[in-house]
Amino acid sequence: MSHVEHPHTWYTTNLVGIPAHVLASTEFNAHPVALHIVGTREAHAGLFALLETSRDAQEASEMFIHYLSLAFGLQPAQDPASPSEARRWRASYIKLLQSWGVDSNGAPGAVLKGWVESRFGMVPCFHQARLERFPSPAWVRYMEEKASSRFHNNCIYQQLDLLYEYCQWALRRFKPFGESGHVALWRGINHCEEQVVQGELGPGRRHLVVMLNNLVSFAQQVEQAECFGDWLLHAQVPLVKLLFYPGLLSQVPLNGEGEVLAIGGQYEVEARRA
Repeated sequence: MSHVEHPHTWYTTNLVGIPAHVLASTEFNAHPVALHIVGTREAHAGLFALLETSRDAQEASEMFIHYLSLAFGLQPAQDPASPSEARRWRASYIKLLQSWGVDSNGAPGAVLKGWVESRFGMVPCFHQARLERFPSPAWVRYMEEKASSRFHNNCIYQQLDLLYEYCQWALRRFKPFGESGHVALWRGINHCEEQVVQGELGPGRRHLVVMLNNLVSFAQQVEQAECFGDWLLHAQVPLVKLLFYPGLLSQVPLNGEGEVLAIGGQYEVEARRA
């Protein structure tokens, strides 16, 4: 089979030091190791030194939000003499998260998937349509949107690097999911048969291996996942693959929806009809 016809088998170089095909495997999910995006903590050593002085998750959240606001100019300009500067669109991690919560297949979603592709080397398999044969209209649309200056400006990948590193720091510091290296999460999907890599669908509970997109949303409660598809997938997600979880940041959306954002790949799941 030609890789041109099956781009979901592609992997690219990455910035975490572990081959992308390993990161995308069920073996990595079963035995995860800590991941770091090269140079991020070193370039922002002052932020992480400051975070170590925080007394709780709320204070750490406020420190992080304030630091990124200053470092990337995320506050709107206050100078009335510079109306053009006040109108200038600055891409921010907060806007991307807000947009993902509304529609993960919009242009901001393409930027987030492109960030995963760049940092973890995992190519997406869906954006508005399945990304199959290359080239195709779906691939062209994804590539245009992930590079659009509307959302891909203001060092947005560096902002997302910091979000990932902060998430991993907070998971180790505050242990919101306990001492385990995994968290049990749910995902509701349609067209489950298109994502099955190993196993067969059928009545009752089924143990399958599925290929998930390179960035996916999970729910913490089964009731939340039931709204999103005909099939429910129950997975043990390694904490090192989390980018965002409810309570990570104050003032940031998704918290009220119980939505967790995680790096995708192949997952062992228990599947059943919703």
